[in-house]
Amino acid sequence: MTASLFDFPRFDIERNGVRVHGRIGGRGAPLLLLHGHPQTHLIWHRVAPVLAERFTVVAVDLRGYGDSGRPADDAGHVAYSKREMARDALAAMRHHGFERFGVLAHDRGARVAHRLAADHVAAVDRMLLLDIAPTLSMYENTTEAFARAYWHWFFLIQPPPLPEALIASDPVRYVRSVMGGRHAGLAPFAPEVLAEYERCAAIPGTAESICGDYRASATIDLVHDRADIAAGRKLAQPLRVLWGEHGAVGRCFDVLSLWRECAAQVSGRALPCGHYIPEEAPGELLAEALQFFTSPLQQEGTRP
Repeated sequence: MTASLFDFPRFDIERNGVRVHGRIGGRGAPLLLLHGHPQTHLIWHRVAPVLAERFTVVAVDLRGYGDSGRPADDAGHVAYSKREMARDALAAMRHHGFERFGVLAHDRGARVAHRLAADHVAAVDRMLLLDIAPTLSMYENTTEAFARAYWHWFFLIQPPPLPEALIASDPVRYVRSVMGGRHAGLAPFAPEVLAEYERCAAIPGTAESICGDYRASATIDLVHDRADIAAGRKLAQPLRVLWGEHGAVGRCFDVLSLWRECAAQVSGRALPCGHYIPEEAPGELLAEALQFFTSPLQQEGTRP
């Protein structure tokens, strides 16, 4: 077994002038890993080495995060649309020779995975998404409890330059406030990994990129999601969704019902943790991932 995700070889590719950074390791069927906010591909450090015993693991930094590029945002937020981020991920997989693959994704990365599976049906074999409901459903069903728990969703989409200026004034404080303000505080995060999250948050342009990501989710991403609904398109791939029983997503939304509105084969359950499943409950996640990605294709909707 590879001792550490830090030991996986790094790679960098370029797509339309934007650097896509990541690591690759292991052998077997390809498995794409996509992280959430405000983190990097290192969220997978407790699960990637075990997954690499069965799969070729490709862990990518989303644009605007980690050591990937930080393109300037545009008026329509196209640069940070999940459609563009999905194209980055697809380019990374094709760079390594993978045309069809599984996807394991958390938080923002899971929103990218949703768009990847919708836009590139032939590329995605199946998906395991962590602690999200569909973006459009979450906005349309916002309650006071959700708004209080996910305050950053509404802070980051405010007009520039105020959100950017506040984040850039103390990026470490921002990271620690967002991550430490949830169920388990900062305890789940390994010091060397938290230090990497903080380093990357301080890279110039990060604050602007983070805001671009969330502004896209509140604008152009919703346009794309509504177009799918209007056309009657549902995700065809087997989809399993896990959420933290102590997190806001499971408390505020009927996760499985919302996913069944936009995907044909859905199953899932809560895990005994909060939002940061890969770092709070790596053992439970590994058991789920190994079963889901190695089982024969079946009607996943029959599973609890």
